[in-house]
Amino acid sequence: MSTIQTNPIDGQKPGTSGLRKKTRVFMSPHFLENYVQSIFDGIDGVDGSTLVVGGDGRYFNDRAIQVILRMAAANGAARCIVGQNGILSTPAASHLIRKRGTDGGLILSASHNPGGADEDFGLKYNGPNGGPASDGVTDKIFAKTTEITAYKIIEAKDVALSRLGATTLGDMVVEIIDPVSDYADLMEELFDFNAIGGLFVGGFRMRFDAMHAVTGPYAKEIFENRLEAPMGTVAHGVPSEDFGGGHPDPNPIWAKELMDVMYGEDAPDFGAASDGDGDRNMIVGLGAYVSPSDSLAVLADLAHLAPAYADGLAGIARSMPTSGAADRVAEAKGIEIFETPTGWKFFGNLLDAGRATICGEESAGTGSNHVREKDGLWAVLLWLNILAKTGKSVSELLADHWAKYGRNYYSRHDYEAVDSDAANGLMQALRDQLDDLEGASFGGLAVSHADEFAYDDPVDGSHSESQGIRIFFEGGGRVVFRLSGTGTQGATLRVYLEMLETDPAQLHHDPQDALAPIIAAAQAVAGIEERTGRSAPDVIT
Repeated sequence: MSTIQTNPIDGQKPGTSGLRKKTRVFMSPHFLENYVQSIFDGIDGVDGSTLVVGGDGRYFNDRAIQVILRMAAANGAARCIVGQNGILSTPAASHLIRKRGTDGGLILSASHNPGGADEDFGLKYNGPNGGPASDGVTDKIFAKTTEITAYKIIEAKDVALSRLGATTLGDMVVEIIDPVSDYADLMEELFDFNAIGGLFVGGFRMRFDAMHAVTGPYAKEIFENRLEAPMGTVAHGVPSEDFGGGHPDPNPIWAKELMDVMYGEDAPDFGAASDGDGDRNMIVGLGAYVSPSDSLAVLADLAHLAPAYADGLAGIARSMPTSGAADRVAEAKGIEIFETPTGWKFFGNLLDAGRATICGEESAGTGSNHVREKDGLWAVLLWLNILAKTGKSVSELLADHWAKYGRNYYSRHDYEAVDSDAANGLMQALRDQLDDLEGASFGGLAVSHADEFAYDDPVDGSHSESQGIRIFFEGGGRVVFRLSGTGTQGATLRVYLEMLETDPAQLHHDPQDALAPIIAAAQAVAGIEERTGRSAPDVIT
């Protein structure tokens, strides 16, 4: 074993998705090692521990795992359970942590960000419950990064990540496992595979776009092997180090190929996509895109049609920027609804406490109490289970839902790689005028209330401040401004736009048209173009 002298790293605090930077930063001398040692020290050591290790297969994934394994051995870990070839989707890793009762896991991914030598890389620690590290643990890890002076690593040959079975690395056991089977078995327990398989027997056609990312092998096993969907149902199913040169984010912009298929001639009945590490999803019916907020609401409303949720839901949780569509479902069912900050760790507390069963975020993440991460394939399978049991199309299910609950017209406008000072200045200017906004009018829309969202966790009592600025308009409209930490350069300004419509004659408009007054009001109140120099968002979803 070697103890390598080093210096503190740059002091960036890991977020709920861990630490993300350009790949070459992680590849620079000592950077990865410093961060891994800081994780181990921040969780009070790994002596005698069992850890799950795996990632989304992006560039540097395999080399980073070799470093992590040698460091885990040097730090006294008893066993590391590793997905074959270093592959593990984030929800599969969460399930494996829980199933094997491990002390947590290290997940290598930058989620939906592009991959490659000149693109993005990420690493995060998930705790023994399978979910993202708590704020307390993240704070400890961050503190260690600012004071680290040495890291421990053994000198050894690479572990054969392609060879299933157990081997040793120093005194530590390295167990290489099939990354797909345990997760596929879990899905078969949750859903009615006979009913879903019956769809395909009856001629139902589906296209799942794995976007050259981690869910390809999972989707092939579940859809084409176990459910006997026609071969070729899964497109772009082989994970690639650079995601085929694309951007593995399942939205209408980056999954345009799937959108073109679903809105083109001879379109299949159902389309879906997932992201780099498998925790996000996009749902598209025949000529019908389903917004993530509507998807959460429909799934929560009809989850009882799947075996795992036949007894109903304990509660529903959504992130604050997500539309209020799920709130009316919870109200109708007489169950609790929780509005949390963005970040799956907040849902984890509610799931662990049995207060919520299904959770979702507007950023295409949906999941349930089966794991402690959002889960893209789980959402796709629940949609298929509902389609099989109702015999209805995606469009029909949406129409039914809007007729029953009203429609929350919803969109997110992203301004990417904005100058950080300009983005922070915009947010501070909004913050400074909150008290003066009530009663103000923008394009005929009167502000009824404005605030900066804060959250008191009902489980552990923790308090989270500065989670986004909300402006509510009379008549049910809302705009939220928030800076995102998922990028690796500059700042991403996210503007969330929402308007509730209950008039049956007004439920089928294009969302951008329906939201036009809210969009104009958001631009006016924040002075987006003046402060950022951007006349239009980079991405609209």
